[in-house]
Amino acid sequence: MLLEVRTPYRLDWTVEALRRVPTNPVDVMTAQGCYMRAFSDGNGTTIVEVTQPRRDAIDIRLSGSAAKRHLQTVAMMLGANVDLRDWYRRVRAFPWLARLARDLRGLKPPRYPELWETLCHGIVFQQLSIVAAAAIMQRFVVRFSTPVANGKIRLYPFPRPQSIAAARESSLRQLGLSAMKASYLKAAAKGVLAGDIDAQTIESLPSDAASCALQALRGGGRWSAAVVLLRGFGRLDVFPPTDSGASRNMKVLSANPSIDSEKLLAALDGTRGMLYFHLLLGGLRGMLPR
Repeated sequence: MLLEVRTPYRLDWTVEALRRVPTNPVDVMTAQGCYMRAFSDGNGTTIVEVTQPRRDAIDIRLSGSAAKRHLQTVAMMLGANVDLRDWYRRVRAFPWLARLARDLRGLKPPRYPELWETLCHGIVFQQLSIVAAAAIMQRFVVRFSTPVANGKIRLYPFPRPQSIAAARESSLRQLGLSAMKASYLKAAAKGVLAGDIDAQTIESLPSDAASCALQALRGGGRWSAAVVLLRGFGRLDVFPPTDSGASRNMKVLSANPSIDSEKLLAALDGTRGMLYFHLLLGGLRGMLPR
């Protein structure tokens, strides 16, 4: 199905921000520019393939049982309809950031498909480098997921909360997780299954109140809450506080070790979440200032 997107749009940039690292076994990008992912739940398995044949459209191909129910989820994950005109307007006041936004023009804010997956990332990546956390997440997925074949490519659906709720904490710790993070993952799985935390409730709250609700969960600090709201709910008015990687990249990419980050975030206002994604890709790609 050909789906029109709000331009400017780059599938490759957006998927790279979603994946973080090339070793991500859940979100796969082929050398030919095809994004692949498998969804698996009690209703069966769906395989998704997405390409961008035109600057203003992406082609979404779905196969499997009741596949069409994932169409809107995929469009949401890839930021197809996100309007970033205010972001591009606000960055003009900062030459280094305007240059970065121009170099990454078309990057849209990616989102995880459901609360459970978002909570897992918020817990695993907390207080770790991207490389270290991604290695643990890769082992977590491979251990608790059953892969499906899509041609010559193996796709790993994200593990279901039922598997983690039933797992022993020792099994989670063998993946490289601390005892505390292993207990946080199990608590998150049980909370999602019991309905103690649900996406509809978080969605209905303004960002400050939603952050407080998420911080009340076991292992839910300010950083994790911000990551869940940004990557799981598309709240672009949120920027993860005390993010060492973002802070470092901001100083490097701006060529200003004394940059006033609070002033910058205040100026970006409701688009500050896009700064996170630009700093992420700018840092991963080594886009040093010219």
